[in-house]
Amino acid sequence: MDTAKFCKAEVVSKFHDVEESWDDEFKRLKHFQACDSDIIVSTFPKCGTTWLKALTFSSLYRNQFAWDENPLLTFGPHQLVRFLEYDLYLYNPFPDLQNACVYQPRLLSTHLPYASLPTSIKDSNSKIVFICRNPLDMFISLWSFLYKLGDESLEPLSLDEAFDKFYHGIYAYGPFFDHVLGYWKAIQENPNKILFLKYEDLKEDINSHLKNLAMFLGVPFTDDEEKQGVVEEIAKICSFENLKEVEVNKKGVHISGIPHTGFCRKGKVGDWSNYLTPFMVERLEKLIQEKMDSSGLTFSLSSKT
Repeated sequence: MDTAKFCKAEVVSKFHDVEESWDDEFKRLKHFQACDSDIIVSTFPKCGTTWLKALTFSSLYRNQFAWDENPLLTFGPHQLVRFLEYDLYLYNPFPDLQNACVYQPRLLSTHLPYASLPTSIKDSNSKIVFICRNPLDMFISLWSFLYKLGDESLEPLSLDEAFDKFYHGIYAYGPFFDHVLGYWKAIQENPNKILFLKYEDLKEDINSHLKNLAMFLGVPFTDDEEKQGVVEEIAKICSFENLKEVEVNKKGVHISGIPHTGFCRKGKVGDWSNYLTPFMVERLEKLIQEKMDSSGLTFSLSSKT
């Protein structure tokens, strides 16, 4: 089995085998030295990672290339904003971080929980852009993603089996709620370091949140840019509809062995209603209330449009 196929199989197996973990992968990242100017895109898997990478890349570097030469037209978001654990440190404990990014400042990404981030990220002046998604849609997206990946050595998980694992917090990056609350609590302690976004909010009002994102990144849109429609142009280029039609995202595979087509599914809010049974919904709603009740963090479970 080649390295790409091995990694893909490993990604799938992590959801099957409760005894497996990413501890070894986390340990590799302890050597990572963050720069004060670094931007880290952080997400729980299937919470809008691809979309957020595209939005952050286009906002941060918009003055470093012509619009008709936007790298998103020829490279996928995961090629432009590289994962620490799935890419840079995947096969090399000491990757060439100086050349990890074509543009500056460095823009990298991770699925790591806040508590597992390299100390240098948390202790430096680097910034973190985090996005969360309502757990019902996130779960369906994750199950569909892993189901499509498949692996000849493993039986695909049924919806019921996957639901039971998700409900009990069995996943490589830990329980969903612990992951989200880790970043939520961190922003309460250090609001200038983390921008906490909600997937559903971006779907409802992308332009306002793009402006907030650019402001957080230190590259606010000028009055002229807003008059010229730059905000709307970025939103259009980075939309699910556009990303799915870009040729590079319709063929080939990521270094991890995952097909590029697997990174963009539907991007809809409330799609869970087409898959989850009333019993599943009831259990998850009770779990959400139990886990989030005292946190002040809430989720939108359906589209407002």
